[in-house]
Amino acid sequence: MIRSQNPLIGFLRPYNLPLTHTKYIAQSFFFRDQRGKIIPPSQIHEGNTPAMQQLRPVEISKVTARRFILGRQGLWPGRRWAGLEGSAQALHNMQALQLDPLNVVARSQDIALYGRVLDYRPEYLDQVAYQQRQFFDYGASLFIYPMHELPYWHAHMQRWQDVPRWAGFAAENPQLLEQVRAELRARGPLGNRDFDGSQRVNSYRGRKDTALALFYLWLTGELMIHHRERFERVYSFRDEIAPPAHNHAASQAETEAYFARKTCAFLGLVRAVEWKNSFADYIHQKVSLETARQRLEQLQEEHVIAPVQVAGDKELRYALHSDLEDLHTLEAGGIPPAWRPLGPTTQDEAVLLAPLEIASARGRARWLFDFDYVWEVYKPAAQRRWGYYTLPVLYGDRLVARLDPRLERKSMTLQILGFWLEADAPASDPAFAAALGRALGRGLARFARFVKAQQVDMQAIQPAELQAGVQAAFDRDFSS
Repeated sequence: MIRSQNPLIGFLRPYNLPLTHTKYIAQSFFFRDQRGKIIPPSQIHEGNTPAMQQLRPVEISKVTARRFILGRQGLWPGRRWAGLEGSAQALHNMQALQLDPLNVVARSQDIALYGRVLDYRPEYLDQVAYQQRQFFDYGASLFIYPMHELPYWHAHMQRWQDVPRWAGFAAENPQLLEQVRAELRARGPLGNRDFDGSQRVNSYRGRKDTALALFYLWLTGELMIHHRERFERVYSFRDEIAPPAHNHAASQAETEAYFARKTCAFLGLVRAVEWKNSFADYIHQKVSLETARQRLEQLQEEHVIAPVQVAGDKELRYALHSDLEDLHTLEAGGIPPAWRPLGPTTQDEAVLLAPLEIASARGRARWLFDFDYVWEVYKPAAQRRWGYYTLPVLYGDRLVARLDPRLERKSMTLQILGFWLEADAPASDPAFAAALGRALGRGLARFARFVKAQQVDMQAIQPAELQAGVQAAFDRDFSS
C-alpha cells in the first residue's frame, strides 16, 4: 500500500507544489521498472525506484477493470464461498444486495448468491438475515445490508420524516400511526395482512391506510422487518430486532465518513458523478458537485481512495486505496490470493447473472463488457427485444450470451425460452463452441439443481452444434 512516506513526495518537493497537490500526485502513480513492469505499492521504497522519470499514473486495462469489479463482488474467477456461513461472508463482501419479489425461475437475490456461493440454497438468506440477524433489509429501492451498518442509517431514516409526502402523511394520520403501534405492541410481529385498514388507498406501497402506516414507520426507522412470509414483510419494533450493539445512532461525521468509503467499496470503480449521486442517496441529502469534489480530494489525501484511469475512458474513476494491491496483481496477469475459487472457475462453468446484479445492471454491462443489457420484465411484451426474464451468461470474464429462463413448476422443467449469443462470440469456431458448450452445460446443470428442476428444455439454444455440446455436458453433470 502506498503510504504517507511515499518517496515520490520527496521527489516532488523541489517543485514547491502545495502539500495537498504533492500528495495527490504521489497517490496517483504506479511505479514501473525499466522494463515497464509495475512495482507493487507495498514494495515501494527509495531504494527500488531509480528511474522516477518513467513513473506513470495509475492506469489499468479494461480487462483489469472488468476482472476487478467481478472479483471484488465475488463473481470471478469462481465461487469462493460455500454453505450457510459462506452466504453470510458473500453478503458482507458484496456490501449490499438488491431484493426483488418476482420469482419466474428464482428471485434475483437468490440468483446473485447462487453465482457466488457453492451449493447455495434460498433458505440461507432467510437464516442469516432474519434468524441470525446478521443483516437487515431497508430502503425505497430495497437492499439488504450488514447489521453493523444500522447506526449509520439512522440519519437517512430520520430524514424521511422531512420529505413532504411523508411529512404530510404523518401530520394527517397521527391516530392511524398510533393505532398501528398499539396493535404491534399487543399482537406483533405483524404484516400487512394482519390489519383490516380503515380505508382503501391508491398507492404503490399498499392498498390500505394501515399498509402505508407500516411502510412509513419502517422507512423512518421505528420498525424493522422481523421476517418475510412469501416475501411479504412482517414488522416489529427496531428495539425488539436490532442487536443492542448496533441499536444506536452514529454521529453525522461518522455517518458521512462511512458512506463516503462504502460508495467505492460497493461499486469498485466509480466516476466522480456516480460517487456524488450514490453518496447523496446514502446520506439522504443533496450533494453539490463542488462538495463532492472537495470530499473526493479529502479522501485521496487521507489515503482512503485513489484515482484510476481505465484504458479508453475519458473520465477518471476512483477505487479504495486498499484495493491497489489487487489492481496491481490483476494488471500483472495474476489473481489475488483471497479470490481463489473453491470450485470450478467461470471458464470451466458458466454462471447466469442475476437481473439486478450490480456488476452488470444499471448500464454497467455496456461499459465493462460492451454488452447491452436491459431487464425487460416491466416492459410490454411487444416492446421487448429479448425476453421477459433474460439473464446474462458469464463465461470467463466476459458476457458471451443471454438466455430467457422459466421454471414450469407443474413438471419442474427449466425452460430456456430464448438464447442469444453475442455478435462477437465466435460460435463458428469449433474450439470455442466446444469449450462454451461444456461450460454452459455445466452451468445449467448447477442452475437446474439450484431451482430444483427435474429436467431442462434447451431446444432454444442454437446453433445445433452448440446445443449438442451443452446437452452432453449437462447430462454428464446433472446425473452425477
